[in-house]
Amino acid sequence: MKLIVGLGNPGREYSGNRHNIGFLCLGHLAKLHRISFEKSQARSRIGIGRITGEEVVLARPQTYMNASGKSVFLLLQRYNLTLEDLVVIHDDLDLPLGKIRIRKGSSSGGHKGAVSIISTLGSQDFIRLRVGIGRPLGEGETRDDNVVGHVLGDFTSEEQPVVEETIHRVSEAVACLLTGGLEAAMNKFN
Repeated sequence: MKLIVGLGNPGREYSGNRHNIGFLCLGHLAKLHRISFEKSQARSRIGIGRITGEEVVLARPQTYMNASGKSVFLLLQRYNLTLEDLVVIHDDLDLPLGKIRIRKGSSSGGHKGAVSIISTLGSQDFIRLRVGIGRPLGEGETRDDNVVGHVLGDFTSEEQPVVEETIHRVSEAVACLLTGGLEAAMNKFN
C-alpha cells in the first residue's frame, strides 16, 4: 500500500489557488481511478482504491498547508506504513509553471508544507513530486508579501491550459512511480 498525499488548503476560497495544485492533482488522479474522498480520517479527506494494481490511500490534509505533517504522521501510523510508502505532491515556486520534478530525500526548499512534514516525521527520506507554479513576474517581485499573494492567488485563464496538462502528467507520473519505481519515473518525467 502507498500513501499519496496532495498538499493544499481546505475551503472553497483556496480551491483554485496555485498553492492547492497538490489537491487538484490528487482530485484528477482520484477521478481517473474512480476513487472518492468519502472518509475523514487523521485530519484528512481520504479515498482508498487501486492504481495500476497497487492499493493506495489518497489523502488531502485538512490542517492547512503549514501543519500538513500532523496529518501525514497520523496516516502513516493508521495504515502502518513507512517513509518508503509515502509520496507527497505539492507546488513549487522555483519550477516554471508546468514543470514537474520527482525526487526522494530532498530538502524542503522552503515549502511550508514540506517543512511541516519533514519536521514532524524527522526525515526527508520520502518521495516528493513537485509541481511548478513559477515565481511572480516583474522586478522586485521576490519579496515575501508578493510571493504569498502569488501562491494564494488563483491560476489565470491563460495559465489554465498548462495547468490542466500538468495535472494530467502528474497522474501519469504517479502511475509510473507505482509500476516502474522511482528511477523510471525520474527518467521519464524530470
